[in-house]
Amino acid sequence: MTTTDPNSGTACDWTVSGMDCGSCATKIKDAVTRLPGVSGVEIGIMTERLRLTLDETQTDRDKVEKVVKSLGYGIAPRAAGAKKDFVMPAMSDAPADGHDHDHDRNDAAAAARDDSGHGSPGHVHDDPADRGKRWYQTRKGKLVIFTAILLGVAWIIELLAPQVGKWAFVAACLIGVAPVAKRAFAALRLGQPFTIESLMAVAAIGALFIDAAEEAALVVFLFAVGEVLEGVAAGKARDGIRALADLVPKTALLLVNGTTQEVPASSLAVGQMVLVRPGDRIPADGEIAEGTSGVDDSPVTGESVPVTKGPGDPVFAGSINTEAALRVTVTKAAEDNTIARIIRLVEEAEVARAPTERFIDRFSRWYMPAIVTVAALVVLVPPLAFGQPWDTWIYRGLALLLIGCPCALVISVPASIASALSTGARRGMLMKGGAVIEAAANVSRVAFDKTGTLTHGRPVVTDVVAFGATTEAELLAVAAGVETGSSHPLAVAILTKADEAGIEALPSRDAKALLGKGVIATVGDASAWVTSPRYALENGGIDQSDLQLATAFEEDGKTAVAVFREKTPLGLIAMRDEPRQDAAKAIRQLTEMGVTSVILTGDNPRTAAAIAGGLGMEFRADMMPEDKLTAIREMGEQVGVMMIGDGINDAPALKQASIGVAMGSGTDVALETADAAILRDRVTDIPAQIRLARTAMGNICQNITIALGLKAVFLVTSVLGITGLWIAIMADTGATVLVTLNALRLLRFDPEREA
Repeated sequence: MTTTDPNSGTACDWTVSGMDCGSCATKIKDAVTRLPGVSGVEIGIMTERLRLTLDETQTDRDKVEKVVKSLGYGIAPRAAGAKKDFVMPAMSDAPADGHDHDHDRNDAAAAARDDSGHGSPGHVHDDPADRGKRWYQTRKGKLVIFTAILLGVAWIIELLAPQVGKWAFVAACLIGVAPVAKRAFAALRLGQPFTIESLMAVAAIGALFIDAAEEAALVVFLFAVGEVLEGVAAGKARDGIRALADLVPKTALLLVNGTTQEVPASSLAVGQMVLVRPGDRIPADGEIAEGTSGVDDSPVTGESVPVTKGPGDPVFAGSINTEAALRVTVTKAAEDNTIARIIRLVEEAEVARAPTERFIDRFSRWYMPAIVTVAALVVLVPPLAFGQPWDTWIYRGLALLLIGCPCALVISVPASIASALSTGARRGMLMKGGAVIEAAANVSRVAFDKTGTLTHGRPVVTDVVAFGATTEAELLAVAAGVETGSSHPLAVAILTKADEAGIEALPSRDAKALLGKGVIATVGDASAWVTSPRYALENGGIDQSDLQLATAFEEDGKTAVAVFREKTPLGLIAMRDEPRQDAAKAIRQLTEMGVTSVILTGDNPRTAAAIAGGLGMEFRADMMPEDKLTAIREMGEQVGVMMIGDGINDAPALKQASIGVAMGSGTDVALETADAAILRDRVTDIPAQIRLARTAMGNICQNITIALGLKAVFLVTSVLGITGLWIAIMADTGATVLVTLNALRLLRFDPEREA
């Protein structure tokens, strides 16, 4: 997939197959970055994605693909239908055994390839021809089996004819190491001498020169086994993310002139109407036009209880219609539906790497040369300085080369991050990358907006008090006129009350918001205001006794607004917005986790106190957007702060916080602006998100400990001669597989379960 930016070149997007660890990604990134005209290189291991900006006057796309293929990886343009970069295709084009293959460059054909069996345990996805096969049916698996047969035959020959047994092992080693050496040579030509393939080739061939042919052949076999295991483990991690793409059905029943036509779901356009039968998945984001049914949104939001929805209610692509047939009007194209945006967010999250991951990446860049230097010293110093036997110390140096490979260390962070992102996405908790996860894990204070966050954001009118000769009907007619066209929760409450009372809003024009204070509009032929009592008092809209009544409402946890014309009070309207049912439980969980909570609201202190008191929280009231920003900045100077808001009015505070979280069921704001999003509108998802982040960081620490711990132990044992080549390669491969499998445990973690 490509797009053209006239100012910076062509933005190119490929799927790269065969990447099983962090060193694979580093190898590819370093190689393509060296090409002239290439910039902005981004590569994701779990999403098998390569993106870059290319000046095609210096380097064309074929050259980039040739470089990647020469390193032993498959590469193909991402599907042309993947608009806005959300598709996470499972296609993969070449095995990691070093053999190049002709690639199908036809996007339509690629999209139509069979994906049966994809995602099941034990599958390796390095070649499209291998999709749906067990590991032993794949090219990598066949290489392992072939290498094992060679090794077995060599042992039999040695048993029957010891004089030629050595040469059988030499042959087994050379045949098995050939594809590895080919990749090592390709990397060397591209300026990358320190790769696992080069270390492996040097160790295997070096072992032949010191008459350790049997061990060399065994090392080659174990390396091949390790590649298969790494591929299986990485594939399982990817499957957890790819499963999101399978939520949207491939076809839809399009309604045309009263008849249905089965069409690809990806072809649906805004405004079209589809039929969704009971038991079917909804093929697109839309709005119910006809029918009432229970809709299971759990694939999107993680909410397990179906919600009854009818005409006018929104529905998400991937949700399941459980009861009756629905006619749904499509409101978003395939590339913009909720599932697509979630997938896009998870994909792009790999780019936002955690500080820990960036440190590990920098560490690995000097670690490899250091290991090679130490291995060279182990080989040279004892024989030259102390007269030790060359064979012994060459052998130990080669073992040191193998154990020193940083694959396990490099993959330890991204594997955990990818698993955590997938786990959160399945439960409607989205985080934009490792940096956000690390920030969330360090949160010690959570600041909540009140309306629409801790409360439902749907206040209802509880009291209407008219002053003087004004009647309640006149009061509501004026207030409704001022608020006509507004979507603010308080405005909606007033308009709903007027509608229920059968009162028609007076004609109005020139409505204007008074930031943080209320609204003014021309109603009839004169100005009218709906504002906070304090603002009304300052502008002659109410008197002191009226303010006392408003205060009484506020002490009951209600929000009061004053309605007045120029120096003429009309009355007060009181509304109450109840806390969400799970708000108290969420605050309790946060407290038990050692996280303090505070409400930051523009509402008055008495209403804020009533809500905060019931939830056991601190509060700060009468806050303008800039006040919230200042408060977050002050708190952030002391501890990590998470801000929870609606993503619009609280945007400055959300951006200032260590991590900003937007609540909202799949809204554009929730998915696009904040650092993280809660799709289910459940306050308990806030502690769950922190719990998931902390568990992910704990998992990363475990992985780093496993990777470095095993290497430290076997580096020492290799130098002392306690362990040899085959133990070294097992330790390296074993560490990589262990950290990947440990990261996969996060896919089964339930962040909603209290510790």
